[in-house]
Amino acid sequence: MRQALRGLTTRGRAFVAAGITASLCALLLGQKDLLRVGILLVALPIVAALVVGRTRLRLQVRRSLAPDQVPVGTQATVELTLTNQGRMPAGLLLLEDRIPYVLGHRPRFVVDRVSPNWRRTVSYPVKSDVRGLFQVGPLMLTVADPFGLVETSRTFTRSQHLLVTPRVYRLPEVRLGADRAGSGENRPRAIASAGEEDATVREYRDGDDLRRVHWRSTARRGSLMVRREEQPWQSRCAIFLDARSISHHGHGPSSSLEWAVSAAASIGIDRIRRGYVTTLLGGPTTLTAINHRSSTAVHQPLISQQLLTECATVEEHKYAEIGPLLTVDRHIQEPSLVVAIVGACSSDDITSLNRWRTSQATGVALLLDAASWSVGAEGTEKAARLTAATDATENELRRNGWRVARVQRGDHLPTVWSTLGLRSGRIA
Repeated sequence: MRQALRGLTTRGRAFVAAGITASLCALLLGQKDLLRVGILLVALPIVAALVVGRTRLRLQVRRSLAPDQVPVGTQATVELTLTNQGRMPAGLLLLEDRIPYVLGHRPRFVVDRVSPNWRRTVSYPVKSDVRGLFQVGPLMLTVADPFGLVETSRTFTRSQHLLVTPRVYRLPEVRLGADRAGSGENRPRAIASAGEEDATVREYRDGDDLRRVHWRSTARRGSLMVRREEQPWQSRCAIFLDARSISHHGHGPSSSLEWAVSAAASIGIDRIRRGYVTTLLGGPTTLTAINHRSSTAVHQPLISQQLLTECATVEEHKYAEIGPLLTVDRHIQEPSLVVAIVGACSSDDITSLNRWRTSQATGVALLLDAASWSVGAEGTEKAARLTAATDATENELRRNGWRVARVQRGDHLPTVWSTLGLRSGRIA
């Protein structure tokens, strides 16, 4: 009862206030008819509170979200099935499903009467132009009287999550010079005619088992060498996504960060589909390495799903330099292809990128021209500085052997990708 009285609406409080005022005036003026009106105005909210307070609903809610993962701009459907498992009927019910406003307006439903064993299914669409992981629910139930004098609310606990992934483009087949059968520890090497075992050795790294030291090669080369682990030859690709806030401009779906995330997801999916072992780097907590030995058709969907999930939740961060973001676990082997999706870089950043890219790897850089994303939002002087910094970064990367594609706002990723090598003439 107390909870129901606390649920008096503005109309209910107005009725009580008007009833008390009318009753006092009736007593002072000796007007019995006015006193009856005052008592009625006070009694109506109290009776409504009693009715609502005695309502004992055993309402069960079952939610389904189909599909639970969609690309940006694609619609999903939420379906709610409500069942009254109690024997008591109820009056007016107001239902509101709590969703982020980026998915659309919060859906509200009105049920005028709930009978015993009552069951109803309602559905509504959700769609987001922004990637991310969004909570759908929980459902809030409001029980009200027919006059709108009293409302009590209850919130269910269960909810679901909708994963909105970045847009993925199908990329044209481009010859990048990294499509060999392997690289790094998997790259095929010429076997000497004498059959020396040092054809399968590499330099010692911290943490390597000393039992794998190859003493003959160590003596000949003057540095500690260890035997390579026997592994199948397989191409490897490493992708770096520069998610630093200083590298990006623009807001929302049309920002440079969203273009970069879409590019990272598209390139990663493309390389996985071509059988590459793919590693994704870019943030202190948002991105993790994807390092699978198998790239068969059975495993590819699982690997691609992991990549899309990581890309969907990328956020800008405050790192000032690229170096700390390029820390790679020593168990992740050297790639044959490295792809850097970056904004304007300092000389230290370029040094870090060059150190990350081994001498045997093909280096590809998608360089975001931040000035093209800041036109209209920034002054011409700042835009000129951004352009100069991007020019310097492009020249320095090319000087160090990187293949560079400069990206302007509005550029189509497949078109940009095709400029990085010789087209083979078919879509793979």
